[in-house]
Formats: sequence, C-alpha cells, structure tokens
Amino acid sequence: MIALYDTIGIGYRRLRRPDPRIATSIHALLAEARTVVNVGAGTGSYEPADLMVTAVEPSAAMIRQRPRDTAMVVQGRAEDLPFGDGAFDASMAILTVHHWSDARKGLREMRRVTRDRIVVLTFDPLMSNFWLLDYLPSLASLDSQQMPTMNDFEAVLGPVERIAVPIPHDCIDGMLCAYWRRPSAYLDPDVRRSISSFWKIGDVTEPLQRLEDDLRSGAWEHQYSRFLKREAFDFGYHLVVTR
Repeated sequence: MIALYDTIGIGYRRLRRPDPRIATSIHALLAEARTVVNVGAGTGSYEPADLMVTAVEPSAAMIRQRPRDTAMVVQGRAEDLPFGDGAFDASMAILTVHHWSDARKGLREMRRVTRDRIVVLTFDPLMSNFWLLDYLPSLASLDSQQMPTMNDFEAVLGPVERIAVPIPHDCIDGMLCAYWRRPSAYLDPDVRRSISSFWKIGDVTEPLQRLEDDLRSGAWEHQYSRFLKREAFDFGYHLVVTR
C-alpha cells in the first residue's frame, strides 16, 4: 500500500479535500482531547487545527503534499506505531484501516497509544446500496474482502458506537461514493486516480462505457431517479467510536 499511495497520492490533495460537514462530525468527537494521533494520516484531511495532532503516514508522496503549517508528521505504519503506551488523549483514522496489512494489529496499536477515545471513519461492505455497483460489482467484492467488520473493531477495541455519516450530494472529498449525484464524474480518469478501489479492480473500460451510454440516452436518470432529489445519502460510511 505504501507503493500504491506513492503513485495515486500524486494530486491527491486536490481531489480529496476534507468536506466541512464530515469534518464537523469528526471534530465533535475529539473535542475533549488535547493530544491526538492521526494514523494513516495521508495529506492531513480532517485533522483538528485546534488540537495538538501528530500524524503517522507511510507514503512519502502523501507526506510531501501536507501543508507546512499542519501537524507534526512521522513516517510510519499503523501496525508499529513509534510511541509509548498511552501517549495520546485520542486517536483517529480516516478511511485508512482497510489499507493496513493487518487491521487488527493496527487497531491494537491505536488502543495501546491512546488513553481515551478512538475515532475511525470506515465503510460497511454489507450496505451495498450504491448504484455504481450495478456497473462495477467487483467493487462490492473488493469491499467485502478488505473492509473490517464491526466484529473486527469490537474484538480489539471493546464496545464501540457506530455513527452513520451520510454523504452530501456535493461532497468535496472525492471518496468512492462522493459523486453519487454527479455520475459523469466517474468517467474522469483524474477522479478515478484519487480513489484507491479503481486501482485494485483492474480494467473498467467496458462498464464505464455502459455508464457513459446510459447517461447519454437518459437510461441512468430513469433507473436511478430516486437519488436525484436527495441532499445526502447513507451508503454505509460510519464513524466507529470507542465508548
């Protein structure tokens, strides 16, 4: 995954900007902390500016894109955090756990270095209600393989709370489901380059041609009109929070 993000991380900051509505939900959960470690921190999205944040990120390409005035960053892996026990009040991990080589080991490390709350933004592969899966069912197969389940989280962290994170129709963080009401965005190679799932499922030429044809003919709008009037939609993104 380090090599992958050294490739797809180029230009990542432009298309994967923190969405302020999602940021509000994350920051509220960290409000009582003073020190926070952000594990798998990428370019620094969703790091609270008013807290003492230490970022941990394995990819040099991602680290280079971090603004100079953001948190101190350490190049390292979730599975081997270079900190003492209980070093931080809280810890966070944003859409990253599924990329770790050993998710449970990384979560144990987060538990070890955290005195209080752990906040993880992740995705539930059981909620396969995204229309793009009709064109690319391999995305669902990928998620079922790589996404940790609630049992995985509770096995390591103990009892957790799950908080749904509906995705706004104009979400500016270009995660997989961000463009659910802007379907033509998935035809843009730059958009796909910033979504790791597209790098993992292989050739998508034929299904994306079908999508383009359906958009041109009006078939997509007819089939998925139920999405067009929604302001936000719950596709299975959620915050896992230790109690």
